[in-house]
Amino acid sequence: MALLDHALGAVWAALFFIGSTVLLPAVVAAQSNAVLEVGKFSAVKVGADLPDGWKPLTFPKVPVHTTYAFVKDGDTVVVKATSKESASGLTKVVRIDPKEYPIVRWRWKVDNILKASDVRTKQGDDYPARLYITFKYDPDKVSFVKKAKYRVGKLIFGDIPIAAINYIWDATAPQGLFIENAYTDFAQMVVVESGAHGVGMWKDEERNIYEDYKKAFNGEPLLINGVAIMSDTDNTKESAVAYYGDIIFLKAK
Repeated sequence: MALLDHALGAVWAALFFIGSTVLLPAVVAAQSNAVLEVGKFSAVKVGADLPDGWKPLTFPKVPVHTTYAFVKDGDTVVVKATSKESASGLTKVVRIDPKEYPIVRWRWKVDNILKASDVRTKQGDDYPARLYITFKYDPDKVSFVKKAKYRVGKLIFGDIPIAAINYIWDATAPQGLFIENAYTDFAQMVVVESGAHGVGMWKDEERNIYEDYKKAFNGEPLLINGVAIMSDTDNTKESAVAYYGDIIFLKAK
């Protein structure tokens, strides 16, 4: 019973952060060119609906949702996220081979950091900006314990991802830190930006998702099956405003 309770708790925590991507009906196949434009937000009109393939990411136990809108920042259209004691995101199903397209690039900007944000604790598990990427499940390449968690979760919730990398903007954790999510080992956190340095400025980010996965999970990744952005403040009961630019994947050089 203790093992079952632990598995259920871990599966639910994983679903809270990464599970809703499985609800999306469309799958985006990898293109044959050098760049995959997963989030071409700059091509969307101000005030428009979500671009093709992107859907809201909400959670049953979080009643207040972060709002997302397409706005102009200078000459470029971006996604503006406004979070007030809330949590929700935008997500898209994809099908990308991380060996073929290992580089992910994106832009983001935050108007403020969260005073109580702390990647090391459940209470501080909020971020003004995050990008997370989920991976396909292969039962032959996971431990017995993870396999048990997955089976329980699948029985209750249907297909769920078993691995995700969260690129985050934390308040105090050192930049470059890799750490297990405070709720579940299904998700690994990577601190890309930390503290107030850079607040109010656009930051261009680039990560090798293939190498990051190997470091985070000590194994080879399968296909990437989901990409999402999220600004959340429901645990810390604070507020945040963030902006997200285009998201692309590139072939290895």
